[in-house]
Amino acid sequence: MCRILGALALAHAVAASKRPWNRFYVNTRKKETIAPSFELPDGSCQAGAVLPRGYRLAMLERACRRAIDWVAPGENPSGVIYGVIVIAALLAAESGSHESYLDTVGSALIAACLYWFAHAYASLLGRRLTTQEHLTAGGLWGALKHDWALVRGATIPLLALVCGWLAGAAQQTSVTAALWTCVAWLIALELVAGVRSRASTGELALQTGAGAAMGLAILALKVLLHH
Repeated sequence: MCRILGALALAHAVAASKRPWNRFYVNTRKKETIAPSFELPDGSCQAGAVLPRGYRLAMLERACRRAIDWVAPGENPSGVIYGVIVIAALLAAESGSHESYLDTVGSALIAACLYWFAHAYASLLGRRLTTQEHLTAGGLWGALKHDWALVRGATIPLLALVCGWLAGAAQQTSVTAALWTCVAWLIALELVAGVRSRASTGELALQTGAGAAMGLAILALKVLLHH
């Protein structure tokens, strides 16, 4: 009974604390709770001590949440999606037109920056036409900051392209891998949207199919333009 009460008390302490690893570590040999004398900067535990199971689960949950937030950020997620689709379409259209990786990556980066600035400027100008506001540096900076998500989304296919470059793969192979990365990313976004909306199995399959269709349309663009 004492062991059961002790386990319940430990679980309650872990659940109630936002940073439970700052309070204690559990020694598996002596079966007792010991308080750390200090907290290491990297978050590692003391020798001979292990982190409680509740802490490990909390860290896993935090990692999953960070991954989901990076895939579908809470602020301007449509910008991330737009950046993925635009740069993927650009790579599909220009596949084979550049002789080197440097030209391909450079043109994609320039295009991403131009799309970013153009989208932010168009949004700001449209708002000014509606609200009769003046053009200010603060307003322009706010629009650029909000639409930075577009560049963030553009980095997804570009990272896949650069990884292929570093691995020594052929340029066409890396472009194809980058396009398939975009397909997988769109499907992942649809899955996240379905899970967040608590969609049924049929609805989740439909949403996943929509993401796959958009991604395959980009691949079809590459096939139509270069075959």
